[in-house]
Amino acid sequence: MDMNVLFDAVIDGNKDLVVQSIHEALAQGASPDAILQNGIIRGMAEVGRLFEEGEYFVPEMLVAARAVKEGLQVLKPYLQMADIQPRGKIIIGTVKGDLHDIGKNLVSIMLEGAGYQIIDLGVDVDTDLFVKKALEESPDVVALSALLTTTMMNMKSVVGAIHDQKSLKGTKIIIGGAPVNQNFADEIGADGFSADANQAVKLVDRLRGA
Repeated sequence: MDMNVLFDAVIDGNKDLVVQSIHEALAQGASPDAILQNGIIRGMAEVGRLFEEGEYFVPEMLVAARAVKEGLQVLKPYLQMADIQPRGKIIIGTVKGDLHDIGKNLVSIMLEGAGYQIIDLGVDVDTDLFVKKALEESPDVVALSALLTTTMMNMKSVVGAIHDQKSLKGTKIIIGGAPVNQNFADEIGADGFSADANQAVKLVDRLRGA
C-alpha cells in the first residue's frame, strides 16, 4: 500500500481515513512498524512542521492528533504482537491543583504519535503519585504540565521528590504550560521546557539522544 494515503490522512486530520488506511495496509501485508514509521510518525512530523511554519494552529494540531489516536488504537495490538518496542516511556500529568488538560493531552498524543509509550496520570496529580508511578514504571521522561501561576510551583516539589530517588537518577523531567519558561525550568532543576506540543517531541528526542 502507498503510505502517502495514510500520511495525507494524518495531515488532514481525517480520522476515518486514518483508520481505514491502517486496516487496508495491514490487510495487504504491510508491517505494523512500516505503518507506524512511514504513515503515522512521518505524518505527525509534517503536522509539527506546518505548525512551526505558521500554516497550522492548535485546532489543526488537535484534529490531527485525535485522528492519530484513533489510528493507534487499531495499530497497537499489531505492534505488540510484532514485539515492536516504543522509542521510550514517558509519564505525563498536570500537577496538583490544576485541572487543565488540553495542552497535556495534545503533548501526550503528539509524543505517542512519535513512537513513545505514554502513561497519562491525568490532572490534579500530587507529588506522591508522580513519584509512585515513576518508581513502578522507570520512565525515561516525566513530563509536568501547569496552566496556572498558582500551581506552577507544585512542579518544584515533583522535581525535587524525583531527584531524591536514587533509582530514578537517569529519569529526565520536562515542564510545559503557559506560565512557565526555560528560566523557571532551570530554577527548579528540570531538564527542559517546551512551549508547545511539537517542541515537546523535539525536546524528548534530544534528551533521549534520538
